[in-house]
Amino acid sequence: MGETITGNEPLFSADAEIHVTAAPLDVYAVVSDLPRSGDWSPECRGGSWISGDPCAVGAVFRGENVRAAEVVAWAPVVRGAWTTYAEVVAAEPGRTFRWAMHDSAGRRQESVWGFDLAPGTDGGTLLVHHFRMDAPTEGIRGITAAMDPVERRRFFVEWGEKIADDLTATLQRIRTAVETPGG
Repeated sequence: MGETITGNEPLFSADAEIHVTAAPLDVYAVVSDLPRSGDWSPECRGGSWISGDPCAVGAVFRGENVRAAEVVAWAPVVRGAWTTYAEVVAAEPGRTFRWAMHDSAGRRQESVWGFDLAPGTDGGTLLVHHFRMDAPTEGIRGITAAMDPVERRRFFVEWGEKIADDLTATLQRIRTAVETPGG
């Protein structure tokens, strides 16, 4: 993870994986239910589908988010509650589910979150949660606009660590939700 230097590398790229003792289609039903993401995301508190068929390519999700004050506390990131919009860009039941963040004008940005699923050796699922940002989003541009190169580098390192931690925490919570009866 880090700031793009060559132009060939993504600005951010992170993934984490976990084994879940449920079939890929069952896990997919959970991870593609974005309104339920408040059950496992460190920041997203859920939300609603606002257009398109829920969970289908082209559907748009309005996410309700909350970020604590201590997250990269020195940087001018959004704190407290805020709303995001994301468009489903891949939806293959049992295999992959991905969404791209929109900017304030409703355009897709090069900021994609997602899950990939593969059958596990014991009938379970290998679940991979990933994030990739190829170019700075509207938000990242605003956060880093007044930073000098040293601050910008520091921000990208610390923000990358935050993303990696969030991916891992999300997967652990999803596994608990899937593997717990009534979860």
